[in-house]
Amino acid sequence: MVNRLLHFLNRETSGLHQAAYLLGFFAICSQLLALIRDSILASQFGAGSTLDLYYSAFRIPDLLFVVVASIVSISVLIPFLMERFEKSKESGGEEAREFIDTVFSFFFCFMFVSGLITFFLAPFLLRILFPPFAASASFSDLVMLTRILILSPTFLGFSNLLASITQIHKRFFLYALSPVVYNIGIIFGIVVLYPVFGIAGLGWGVVLGASMHFGIQLPSIIHQGFMPRFLFPIRFAVIGKIIATSIPRTITVSSNELTELFLISFASFLVPGSISIFNFSFNLQSVPFSIIGVSYSLAAFPLLTRLFSQGSKTEFVEQMILSTRHIIFWSVPISILFVVLRAQIVRTILGAGRFNWNDTRLTAAALALFTFSLLAQNLVTLFVRAYYSRGKTRAPLIMNVSSSIFIVVLSYALVHLFQQNLFFRNFVESILKVSGIPGTVVLMLPLGFSIGVTLNLILHWVGFNSEFPTYTKGVMKTLFQVFSSSIIMGYITYFFLNIFVTYFPYVFDLETTRGVFLQGLLAGSIGICSGIILLYFLGSVELKEVFSTLHKKIWRAKVIGPDAEMS
Repeated sequence: MVNRLLHFLNRETSGLHQAAYLLGFFAICSQLLALIRDSILASQFGAGSTLDLYYSAFRIPDLLFVVVASIVSISVLIPFLMERFEKSKESGGEEAREFIDTVFSFFFCFMFVSGLITFFLAPFLLRILFPPFAASASFSDLVMLTRILILSPTFLGFSNLLASITQIHKRFFLYALSPVVYNIGIIFGIVVLYPVFGIAGLGWGVVLGASMHFGIQLPSIIHQGFMPRFLFPIRFAVIGKIIATSIPRTITVSSNELTELFLISFASFLVPGSISIFNFSFNLQSVPFSIIGVSYSLAAFPLLTRLFSQGSKTEFVEQMILSTRHIIFWSVPISILFVVLRAQIVRTILGAGRFNWNDTRLTAAALALFTFSLLAQNLVTLFVRAYYSRGKTRAPLIMNVSSSIFIVVLSYALVHLFQQNLFFRNFVESILKVSGIPGTVVLMLPLGFSIGVTLNLILHWVGFNSEFPTYTKGVMKTLFQVFSSSIIMGYITYFFLNIFVTYFPYVFDLETTRGVFLQGLLAGSIGICSGIILLYFLGSVELKEVFSTLHKKIWRAKVIGPDAEMS
């Protein structure tokens, strides 16, 4: 029984789509749990000061994770591991094992020292980042919660190290399962630990989830014989190469994290609940981002790295075109549906308990603004992986930092414009249907974010196409087909939303969650069916490829033998 379980967990996944759909399936499971988590938080606390404090406490630990734990990030380690597995294939992977032990030992020491320093500096840093909290009675809770959450980056960093090993062997299952158990731990903290330990219980739930994220990968790593061990003295020549590679990536990812940090810091100066509105809407739009963009970029990265290292540039571009086409295929219609059904989505998931109708309307408006940049977010993630697969880190560094600075400056300018210009404020509130609701100024933050991410996509696209001129031509047909069919799909969905309410008011009672859910579900289903029919008559290649991949039953994908260099 145990051997069968290990065999199932250790099986390899072949093919981009099968790997992407496997990751996507578990991303859906993880995001469903994340939605349950947010639903519980919204119902129990509402969009108020308690959740503002909770979300603010994540900022320093998250920044610590992207700065320090980037040393063991998958995108940095995979090329190094591939090289060492290739060199040590005759010695049973000894060089690869030594490399893993070296990275593990250095990361442990570095993370321990960094975490200790951050622990003591937390009150000082939080006063700078969140002055309104520093002047309140809840500041001690913010400091305590932040200090608890500092443990989380350590477990997640170790998990990244193990995930690099499993992905090298195309074993995506465990990596895909890790976020699921992570959210289970967080929910356990909300439901079980919070009633016992208060707000500290929320933090310990996150730590529990992070430890499970790391721990679930241990049996497979032990079974493969690559369990990291302490190795002293540390080979700093090896670490130096990794750090040299990771520094641009660290700055790139840190710029994104710093952007979110600044936006949330801005939100802390607005009305209470603004941070919660921002995070709820950001988390909701992160669902399709995690399922589509992250899944495809993760699945494509090892293959892109291998193709480029082998000098197969034509196949490399073809793989990028294939990944881009399918990201467009999924992202554009989902973006349209999220905009049309935003109120139904938010009301169904979050609209209970202390989360009132004004909170729902504000979150729905913010979600629509975030969703406008969904395609851009997904494609930027793919472009960054493509650059990393070629060992190029400077280009995404410059583009992401420039975009982050633009987002921060633009968001600040939009907040100022919104507060000072009555015409602009009325126009935005009218378009998003939030007139008369207090706190609408928070909507300028997702607006600035989406404009900045779209600029980032343009920079990445132009830069990549200048190196590979056939890229744009390879995706334009898909972009036209999907965009045109999605617009019609969105109109049909909106049409049926009104039809249901007008002619069947008793069935679709908008005063109840059930009525709102049924209205969105049926209208969305009709819209999706119409979109599929339109794509079919347009001869969408992606539609055929999706049905072909699903027909293969990815859960019964053939377990392929490892490559020679991986044995």
